[in-house]
Amino acid sequence: MAKLRSLLELLHHEVQVMYSAEKLITKGLPRMIEYATNEELKSAFKKHLAETERQAQHLEMVARLLDIDPTDDANPSLAGLLAEGEKVMGKTSTPEVLDAALIAGAQKIEHYEISGYGTAVELAHALGLTEVANVLQNILNEEKRTDEILTHLAKTVVNPRALAAN
Repeated sequence: MAKLRSLLELLHHEVQVMYSAEKLITKGLPRMIEYATNEELKSAFKKHLAETERQAQHLEMVARLLDIDPTDDANPSLAGLLAEGEKVMGKTSTPEVLDAALIAGAQKIEHYEISGYGTAVELAHALGLTEVANVLQNILNEEKRTDEILTHLAKTVVNPRALAAN
């Protein structure tokens, strides 16, 4: 990777690593859907998978606006979060705790994405790239909504069931 010498180059990097993240998530979510036992959780993951696929398309549009290749940078951080999730899924033996573990892993990913998109939005604003900032802000808003949905499911359904199963 070339050295980052400007805020614009930093924005390019952020867009590329977030694109890599979305592509990795589209590969990881089907497994989470498969493992989830709670139907509401399965549904939330399915909805987020479709959303993630659209987000990758939006990032491709942003890359065109910035005249960059969205695939020029990988995302080892997201790959690590997905690997951690796989490890936890393999260690979890009850369906109720598995659903709680899936939410915990998914929220780690959501929080990572919220951080990345928040940074990218602010960089785009600082550079006066309003259209880019707006697209990234919309993705950020979707990530925040997903996190809220997962928090609600954890608090009201999944965690109480895991507690009751012990």
